Amino acid sequence: MSLETEPRVHPKLLEALKTYGIHQNSYLTPEMTWDAPWEAIMAFASEDEESIESLLNGMDYSMPDGLSTIPISKSEVSITGPDENTIKLTIRRPSHSQGEILPAVIHFHSGGMVMLSTDNAMHTSWVEALSKTGLVTIAVDFRNAMSKTGLNPFPKGLGDCIAAVQWVTAHKEELKIDRVILQGESGGANLALAAAINANREGWINAIDGVFATAPYISGAYGLSLEWKLRELPSLIENDGYLISCSTSVFNAKIYHPSGYNSRNSLAWPYWATREDLEGLPPHFIVTNELDPLRDEGNAYYRKLVNAGVRAVAKTNLGVIHEAELFLRQALPDLFLASLWEVKKFADGF
Repeated sequence: MSLETEPRVHPKLLEALKTYGIHQNSYLTPEMTWDAPWEAIMAFASEDEESIESLLNGMDYSMPDGLSTIPISKSEVSITGPDENTIKLTIRRPSHSQGEILPAVIHFHSGGMVMLSTDNAMHTSWVEALSKTGLVTIAVDFRNAMSKTGLNPFPKGLGDCIAAVQWVTAHKEELKIDRVILQGESGGANLALAAAINANREGWINAIDGVFATAPYISGAYGLSLEWKLRELPSLIENDGYLISCSTSVFNAKIYHPSGYNSRNSLAWPYWATREDLEGLPPHFIVTNELDPLRDEGNAYYRKLVNAGVRAVAKTNLGVIHEAELFLRQALPDLFLASLWEVKKFADGF
C-alpha cells in the first residue's frame, strides 16, 4: 500500500501531500545497512535533516483569523545544563497578560531527539499559537544527539530537558505561572514522557502537573523482527513508509544511543517503562494518528498508564499521518484547532 492507494487517508491530506511531493512511501536506499560506516550514517542523517527543514520551512503556518490578531511577547533566558552547557529557553506569553498568573507549557520539539530545532518554523508557529490561547510557553533548545559540533548521545538531550523543567518550576513566581505541563511531538513527546519518569524516580514529580504527548516516538523497536512488530506494534509494519519509515528510524536510534545498551531503558525509550516507573505520575494526554507507524507505541503507552492507575486520555486522529495536524494545518485546519485547544484545556486543568 501507499498513501495514494490507502483507503483510510483523508482526501484533503492526500491532496496536500501530492502538492509537496511527499505522498510516495519513503524508505532508505538498499546500500544503507546497520553496519554502515559512521561517516555514511551521519551524512545520511544530515541530508535527511536538511530536506526536512527545507520542507517544513516552506509550509504555510498562518494562524486562523481569531488568533492572528492576538499579540504575544517573547523573551529568552539562558540556563546552565548538566554538563555546564548553555540551554536557551524561549518564553512567550500573551502581551495583555503581563500581570496575570497563567498555566505554562514547556515544549520539546520534534526530530527524533536527533535533529531540528526550536527555531524551525513549524515549532515556532506552534508555541506562538499556544501562547495566543492564553498560555505561557517555554521552548527548550536542548542538545540534539547529532549537531554540527559532534554527537550528544543519550542522556545529554534529556538531561537538558530535565534541567529546563527544574529551572522553570523553581522560578514559577518570577515567570508568573502556576500549572506546569510538559508537551512535545514525536521525539519531543519522548523527552516529555522521559522527563516525567525521571522526576517520578527522583521524587520531584509533584512539580509537574501533566504531560501532553503527540505522536510519541518511544519504542526504539524499529529494527526488531517482523514477527515482534506484528505481534506487539503492528502499525510499524502497517504504516511503514508513510512519511517516516522504520529503516530510517533505525539509524536515528543508533545516533541517539550508539552502543545500543539503552535500547530498553525507559528513560531513552519510554515504551519500555515499568509499572513502578509510571505509578504516581500526573495526568497524561496521548495523541496518535491512524496512518502513523508510531501509532501503536503511543496507544500501548496509554494502556500502561491507566493500568498503573494514572489518570489519562488517549485519542487517535483518523485518516492522517505523523504530525499532519501541525505541518499541514492549512489542509486540515479543524484538526489543527482541535489539537491546539486540547492542549489549552489540558493545561487549564484536567
